[in-house]
Amino acid sequence: MKDQLIQSHPNIMMGKPVVAGTRITVELILEKLGAGETVEQILEAHPRLTRPAILAAIEFAAQALRADVVYPVLEQAA
Repeated sequence: MKDQLIQSHPNIMMGKPVVAGTRITVELILEKLGAGETVEQILEAHPRLTRPAILAAIEFAAQALRADVVYPVLEQAA
């Protein structure tokens, strides 16, 4: 991981991966990006974040998904 920008500790955000030194979760960053927010908007909303931290969060998520686990995608009811 890039200079340990992403950390996880059981006493911080229930062990979810966070940007080091913050309580900003990788999950939150991905949700914001998935909702269409830009990196610039996220940085503006969270001044303690940096561009390298956002990129580290994305890299962390990509590495996590490389595990040999099946993630079923459920269809939404119409």
